[in-house]
Amino acid sequence: MTHEKEITGPVDLCLADGRLRPDAVGWSRRPVHRANLRGWGRNKRWEYWGIVTPQHIVGLVASSLDYAGVHSLYVLDRTTKVEIDRGAVVPFARGTAFPSVSGAGAVRARGGGISIDIDQSATGTTIRASAADIEVDLVVPLPPRHESLGVVVPWSSRRFQYTVKDVGRPVHGTLRVAGVPHVVDDADSFAVLDHGRGRWPYSIRWNWAAGSGPGRAIQLGGRWTDGTGSTENGLFVDGRLHKIGDELRWEYDRADWLRPWRISGERVDVRFHPFHEKVARTNLGVLANETHQCFGHFTGWATTDDGERVDLDGLVGWAEEARNRW
Repeated sequence: MTHEKEITGPVDLCLADGRLRPDAVGWSRRPVHRANLRGWGRNKRWEYWGIVTPQHIVGLVASSLDYAGVHSLYVLDRTTKVEIDRGAVVPFARGTAFPSVSGAGAVRARGGGISIDIDQSATGTTIRASAADIEVDLVVPLPPRHESLGVVVPWSSRRFQYTVKDVGRPVHGTLRVAGVPHVVDDADSFAVLDHGRGRWPYSIRWNWAAGSGPGRAIQLGGRWTDGTGSTENGLFVDGRLHKIGDELRWEYDRADWLRPWRISGERVDVRFHPFHEKVARTNLGVLANETHQCFGHFTGWATTDDGERVDLDGLVGWAEEARNRW
């Protein structure tokens, strides 16, 4: 079992003066935090959905950094390796709306030729988005008793992040690429949510990995949580979260991102085998980013709360390194 505190009831993320609420620090099996962020300039709000189908990988981002909205739609054809990547930077995040509670309310993002509409309820999420050559119309049901991983990461009372990683969700609908429709079937496709709300340091680096398969999913993070007492690591078995409190070791070759990665700790030992690297770079002076997101397959194992070793061979997803000045 993890040493971290589990939070089971609703709680505000911030105090009235905008500082982190001490009793908000911990983790949860469902979204219970209300991100009542205060101030302007350091707040970050985003919704990222990653969708894996047998033919495609789709990435969708709606975000507000206060002084800019940064949105994107990405599609990879897994057979041809052809990418379509559409991005937009909107001054002062005009045209955006983000709810304060994950899974409840509407997300809106407009600008630069991108339109994103995400509607959330107790039964699931609908995602409709479009950009040049890409149209997304998807439904992500929320299965009964399905659990996610919510974590508050405290760098200080004025710098902190609340994240929800929801891995292995079923998804169905339609993806249209260059006018050609593709059916997304929940029998062999899955969706992953990264919901973020917080007040970040100006410069940060992180690792993130997520993989899903029938009845199993893994969520792993690193670097940005080191030394905070919080981690964003968890194993999901039949929708049930087994929280992993270890700080993990990440080993990979920055000179060759497609070489196998290893992510390990007392309760986790996985290899990640990439089949494609997506590189994203932005340099707008005050705003800069470099992300290497690799898509691939997992092998290895992780253990449940009661010590059962779960085989992770065959899970599909991604592992990444991101460096931000924002």
